[in-house]
Amino acid sequence: MTACQDWPEPVIRVQALAASGLATIPERFIKPKSQRPTNSNNYAPKTNSSQIGHHKNNTTNSNIPVIDMKHIYGGDEGKRAETLRLVSEACQEWGFFQVVNHGVSHELMKGAREVWREFFHQPLDVKEVYANTPLTYEGYGSRLGVKKGAILDWSDYFFLHYMPCSLRDQAKWPALPTSLRSIISEYGEQIVKLGGRILEIMSINLGLREDFLLNAFGGENDLGACLRVNFYPKCPQPDLTLGLSSHSDPGGMTILLPDENVSGLQVRRGEDWVTVKPVPNAFIINMGDQIQVLSNATYKSIEHRVIVNSDKDRVSLAFFYNPRSDIPIQPAKELVTKDRPALYPPMTFDEYRLYIRTRGPSGKAQVESLTSK
Repeated sequence: MTACQDWPEPVIRVQALAASGLATIPERFIKPKSQRPTNSNNYAPKTNSSQIGHHKNNTTNSNIPVIDMKHIYGGDEGKRAETLRLVSEACQEWGFFQVVNHGVSHELMKGAREVWREFFHQPLDVKEVYANTPLTYEGYGSRLGVKKGAILDWSDYFFLHYMPCSLRDQAKWPALPTSLRSIISEYGEQIVKLGGRILEIMSINLGLREDFLLNAFGGENDLGACLRVNFYPKCPQPDLTLGLSSHSDPGGMTILLPDENVSGLQVRRGEDWVTVKPVPNAFIINMGDQIQVLSNATYKSIEHRVIVNSDKDRVSLAFFYNPRSDIPIQPAKELVTKDRPALYPPMTFDEYRLYIRTRGPSGKAQVESLTSK
């Protein structure tokens, strides 16, 4: 399998399609009945301040866990231990959690969201300068996967590399709005630091050295990090399509800055889908397939998808915190025992993500196909 040089058919810009005022969506975007949002047990969770740091087991009334990080680097060992426990529970039971008091500037979070919203409202010819290909996906795009005739998602995106620094080419980042490049440089720097702190917490909770996962990713200078900004235009028939099809993230960990005004992310919980209610000034963290492999499935990546809205556009920033692309990833030796042998063979992230780039989102099929028999 090799990376394709171009898309198999003309690219459809979903934002332009939505702006045309159409009353029905083209057949290319209509999902099979089994995948449509109205065909599953969807529910919007209720969240209040008493849930910070706690979550309920009653899924019909719950949000993903919300964890306050202020005690992680504070002086109270008891509160730090409790926070570590809550993160451990969230990683094992949900694969998703939100973090508050995470150390990233709230103004920077707001600025990053707004500057990308401005970009997507630039004229189409300005955006087309950055049109991407399946070779690297970097730039302005509207589909994932190169299967001809595939059913498409109702979204556009912009994908860019942030680390390693050798891949960071700001000339490929939008020049308009004029503040975008400087804001995203600063934003990326703070998110990389946050990702390092969360990897430390997960390493400790797994009983490993605190720098184990970061080193497995290549170390702080060589890890892979990239940003995909998602734009979900309003849709006249949101019950027939998805903004992003069900998938687990192929990388290590995702740090998502959601749109606080419009919910859209749904997380699989058994046979149900939990519609995540974003907490103000929080990031949503989720495990990727590489963490599942490294932890020998102690932590698991979880299927998630995005629903769309008939009245409002939605913007979110997904920062992917990944292993360096050429390092073989395999279960940590400390987590392999006679009773629990290694579940996955070594594979580089380059080899692994080629599957996604070729086939597009496909639930948990990829990581499950790797399990040693």
